[in-house]
Amino acid sequence: MTEKPSKFTMLRSLLTGPGTNFIMEAHNGLSAKIVEEAGFDGIWASGLSISAALGVRDNNELSWTQVLDVLEFMSDATSIPILVDGDTGYGNFNNFRRLVKKLCQRQIAGVCIEDKVFPKTNSFLGDGQQLTEIEEFCGKIKAGKDNQEHDDFSIVARIEALIAGRGMDEALRRAEAYADAGADAIVIHSKKADPDEILTFCRLWDHRVPVVLIPTKYYRTPTDTLREAGASLIIWANHNLRSSIQAMRATSARLKQHETLIDVESEVAPLNDVFSLADAGELEEAETRYLSGQARPNAVVLAATRGDDLGDLTADQPKCMLNVRGEAILGRQLRALSRIGASEPFVVAGYRAEAIDLPGINKVVNADYERTGEAASLYAARQALNGDCIISYGDVVYRPFFLNLLMERQEDFVILVDPNWMEKRETRNAESRDLVKLSAGDAGELHADAEPLLVDIGPGVADADGEWVGLLRTSANGARRLKAELERMREDGSLDRAELGTVLKRLMARGEEIVALTVSGNWMNINDLLDLAQARNAM
Repeated sequence: MTEKPSKFTMLRSLLTGPGTNFIMEAHNGLSAKIVEEAGFDGIWASGLSISAALGVRDNNELSWTQVLDVLEFMSDATSIPILVDGDTGYGNFNNFRRLVKKLCQRQIAGVCIEDKVFPKTNSFLGDGQQLTEIEEFCGKIKAGKDNQEHDDFSIVARIEALIAGRGMDEALRRAEAYADAGADAIVIHSKKADPDEILTFCRLWDHRVPVVLIPTKYYRTPTDTLREAGASLIIWANHNLRSSIQAMRATSARLKQHETLIDVESEVAPLNDVFSLADAGELEEAETRYLSGQARPNAVVLAATRGDDLGDLTADQPKCMLNVRGEAILGRQLRALSRIGASEPFVVAGYRAEAIDLPGINKVVNADYERTGEAASLYAARQALNGDCIISYGDVVYRPFFLNLLMERQEDFVILVDPNWMEKRETRNAESRDLVKLSAGDAGELHADAEPLLVDIGPGVADADGEWVGLLRTSANGARRLKAELERMREDGSLDRAELGTVLKRLMARGEEIVALTVSGNWMNINDLLDLAQARNAM
């Protein structure tokens, strides 16, 4: 098995690899997790954002040890590299070389320092920024390189000559000197709204070391223009902080004005999403393993189908193995199941079963997948139906907190339903086989205190209240009754062609109550190329 490269090597690859790469700003552990979840390959730990999040100015009012505390949380929370905004290095060469050592110890992959005097002033404030002498800054770079504890730790030198009004010749002279001193890359910075001086620099620079751009002010410039200029890395420098400010102001104003959560709750992230991002499921799994001795929930993923509407993408693999933001659909599901402490999931394969080769699964093959439906696939994994169990379609992409919602319930049968299913499908009129009718009536009533019950499910449901997400949770008792129903279906000959919706309808006919929890968005069922494109864009 190939060993995963270190965070240091991953950042170096972003700087020196082909094409243009992108990293996104974060300012604490939570925002760092969101950046990784979005699919970015690296994180920019912004000095401005970290300072603002702690309520102080971006003028070295935070000590470097306080910044280091924040970085440690960010690094522990993520598996992608972090490039930290190191301001001016927090002093002279001696301060900087100690900073580099401490960053390496916390697996921070690189640091960017700017050639201004300490304490710094934010580049976008005022005029006449004071620059340090070239020789002094080169000494700082050399001290950092001499004291880094990993060969691939990166020191990025940020040139402020254009910010300070010193001109292009000075910017190029400093770039040459910093590259000679050992800088692994340079940032050429500008506060002009047009990119002309940035593009001129890139044209004149010989690219001995990679160029990093931060287009905060010249944001109207097409990204392809920056690519063509030779940018190795582009930093989206402060937009998570700024978007969070706008969202918090709007929520606070609405609560102040209306004094009720009714209109706000549906507009903010569900509480379980917060718990999921904080990896609360891992603690629950650990408690199960180390404290309580309670049985871990079982899981079954139904992944036997090819996905004919996906064309050549599924010529050699089932659709559960399609890539969504760097990870197979099934891989994303396994990661979510591990967060709730599920035992090794039973994955029911069929088409190209050999392509399902992920570790940590119990693979069951439905050899008759072309002739049979989901009920037969579930029957093939019936040994999993002997305790609390999560049953999932193999082609659904969802946020991990969905499983937390299900596991909180004590009822025998619980499903997730999206009342905004038509909105999710946008202008398409495709008929879903998982349309549902609920006891609460129309979708506007689904937020009542009592959870609605499933009344009907299938493609012909009239006046549907929503769409089933494709996730079912059973208690141990529910699992036994589900298993018994599957046995009855096998005996009466109805098993082979039945879908899960049919099984649920038979359970309801026997008097079983199936609770429906409502979710809005945060999932996608992958049936065709448009679904896949939307999932890669939104999930």
